[in-house]
Amino acid sequence: MPRPTVRHRPFGTAPSGEDVGLWRLESPSGVYAEILTYGGVLHGLGVPDTRGETANVVLSLSSVDQYAEKSPYFGAVIGRYANRIARGRFALDGATHRIPANDRGHALHGGPGGFDTRVWRAAPVAGDDTVALRLSLHSPDGDMGFPGALDVTVTYALDTAGTLSFACVATTDRPTVVSLSNHAYFNLAGGGNVLGHTLQVDAPAYLPVDADGIPLGPLRDVTDTAFDLRSPRLLREPVRSADEQIRRAGGYDHCWALSGEEAGRPRRAARLAAPAGTRVMDVWTTAPGVQIYTANQLDGTLTDDTGRAFERHGAVCLETQHFPDAPNRPDYPSAVLRPGATAHRCTEFRFPHLACGGAGR
Repeated sequence: MPRPTVRHRPFGTAPSGEDVGLWRLESPSGVYAEILTYGGVLHGLGVPDTRGETANVVLSLSSVDQYAEKSPYFGAVIGRYANRIARGRFALDGATHRIPANDRGHALHGGPGGFDTRVWRAAPVAGDDTVALRLSLHSPDGDMGFPGALDVTVTYALDTAGTLSFACVATTDRPTVVSLSNHAYFNLAGGGNVLGHTLQVDAPAYLPVDADGIPLGPLRDVTDTAFDLRSPRLLREPVRSADEQIRRAGGYDHCWALSGEEAGRPRRAARLAAPAGTRVMDVWTTAPGVQIYTANQLDGTLTDDTGRAFERHGAVCLETQHFPDAPNRPDYPSAVLRPGATAHRCTEFRFPHLACGGAGR
């Protein structure tokens, strides 16, 4: 079987004046992934369907300027802390740290200068069955108010079967908090809205939130609620439900607590399927939670390089991460990282329909 390959081309210039590159990983399965050094953005993810037709299944923008000025985190690496920290502050070892607020008085996705705004160093890594792009970033002590100098490596890897993995490693020289994620917006049909997609989430509980998206407290059982996705459900059903949590957010924008132990090995978190199952994606992860967001704030003002507008519910995000506001919640799984320890996180996007006679086989 042919080996996966990697290619590179310039993509533009960041607001900082740094050059931005686009790296394309290609698998003999027919899957390809395009990654930008700006924000570590997953700019493209081409996946064949059961008829062999390939479409880009993530939302993307056409230029660095658009990503810098308009993007709602399309495809970006999120850090230092994915999701919200209430009021932009947390205490650690007796000291209070303040993160600039950028969402209704709270810190979202690491603050206004999070990792999605940085230009990452990139190096390709080739193997017999896998090709990868290794991105690295140094975040100095006090960056966006977070304590400790943090060194981060993010690796996107694509194998011969078409599985795309996203692995993060972080170390620090001072106690800090960290939760890294990828913020891809998925549409497995390659266009339209995702209300005809089915979604299954392997989670028995979720976190209800207040009007600002901050968790109200303990986990809540999903049984007999719009959040019970333990069996596949059409997204249009729960997203249009009368549930107060759904109505308040305009759809899903909630964290599910995944079942099973991490033990350093990924377990399945979710399955997303396009109408008629023409494309199917399984998400496997070592993270304790997955934030599901049904693109409730898209309004048609953003377009891709073909002029296609991104409408409300035009995608769904499956952000594997620590629980929101965990730095302020000692009852949640800890997001604290200390010197001498290493934070590891791995998420895999698998496409089982390709193994059943799909394209590239």
